[in-house]
Amino acid sequence: MLTGMEGSLTGIAPRQLTAVLTRRLTEEPAIVLNGPRTVGKSTLLHALADRTGSPVIDCDDPATRAAVRNDPGRFVSGPGPVLIDEYQHVPDLLSAIKAELNRDLSPGRFVLAGSTRYTTLPEAGQALTGRVDILEVPPLAQAEIDGSPGDSLVCRLLDGADVSSDAGPSTTSREEYARRITAGGMPVVLRRPPGRSRSRWFSNYLDLVIERDVLELSRVRQREMLPRLLRVLAARSGQILNIVGTASAVGMEKSSAENYLKLLEAVFLVMRIPAWGTTLGSRVARQPKVHLVDAGVMAWLLGLTPEKIATNDPATLTEYGHLVESFAVGEILRQVTWSDTPVSVGHFRTAEAQEVDLVLERDDGTVFAFEIKAGTRVDRADLAGVRALRDRVGGRLGAAVVLYTGAHTFRFDDGTLVLPMDALWTTAGR
Repeated sequence: MLTGMEGSLTGIAPRQLTAVLTRRLTEEPAIVLNGPRTVGKSTLLHALADRTGSPVIDCDDPATRAAVRNDPGRFVSGPGPVLIDEYQHVPDLLSAIKAELNRDLSPGRFVLAGSTRYTTLPEAGQALTGRVDILEVPPLAQAEIDGSPGDSLVCRLLDGADVSSDAGPSTTSREEYARRITAGGMPVVLRRPPGRSRSRWFSNYLDLVIERDVLELSRVRQREMLPRLLRVLAARSGQILNIVGTASAVGMEKSSAENYLKLLEAVFLVMRIPAWGTTLGSRVARQPKVHLVDAGVMAWLLGLTPEKIATNDPATLTEYGHLVESFAVGEILRQVTWSDTPVSVGHFRTAEAQEVDLVLERDDGTVFAFEIKAGTRVDRADLAGVRALRDRVGGRLGAAVVLYTGAHTFRFDDGTLVLPMDALWTTAGR
């Protein structure tokens, strides 16, 4: 339950990523922690600072930022790890770090944290290519919010485990799903009581990201269009991206909408899931899907609350279905970041609109399919996309999983496993 838990989230670090970061520090000379504002990147840095005795250089602080801009080389020299928060405010740091790494490529020299996607910075392409490891820090997963991440469902699947024996009957109610999904995974908002306090936070958060982070990346001539575009994308989250239709809905040129979409991706408000399996035949869709990164942000933009969802209004339930998909996709992708297994990610859709919401492909070619349903029932008609995928990949399909909000775990005769959605965050045996 979320109720009564918010106070325990103060200063919470993404627990699984703490272990991943510790491992990578023994292997990589420079690591970039990349993710939205307020998700725990600074907490990770300060936890590392406490262990190593190294200070955190906070470039979000105006005085520190001015000093670093004046002499970036001074702040990156000396023994590691050098810990720098919101490094993107001083791009010259990357060139100074490159010069240091040219002299010494020992593991664990630099850990940088930033709220702007590293690959979108113009300096990134020429500075640390081949020398930096990027570690995504997404909003908190539900298991982290509950304080019991353990061995995740996705990591066990990627390791080849049979997860069907882990799950007993779910006790998560429809109301509890709605509370979790509309709250999202931002630690700061989870400390606030539901209602106006959270709504104010989401409003202020989006204003900050758009007014500060986006405009720092690029001069935007139509700044007022960014919130409009974000709301349209929220309404189309979990769907195939039609940039022409999206631009028309906002009243923008296609080229401007594409450029603004890239900016929203750069600050981790929006993500694209590429089409998967485009080499499997001409009748496989090639367009990406678009998702909001955090379900709480998406719910706020759409005005979806647990109370509104409970009215069972058909239009609201349609929006909620898209929200559930974006929420579950986010949960799965968070768990992918906890695994050291190289994985490519996509969605699968045929010309006949048979689709699988999320496909993971391991580096050995093994494929894992996830279909997501907001309802409490799953029947054979819901497996059309899985069947189409299985027909194309054959024995490469390692597992096909349908996540739904019902209570029971079962298998169809083709091997497709149906799991309650809370299997993504509950422990074995519940």
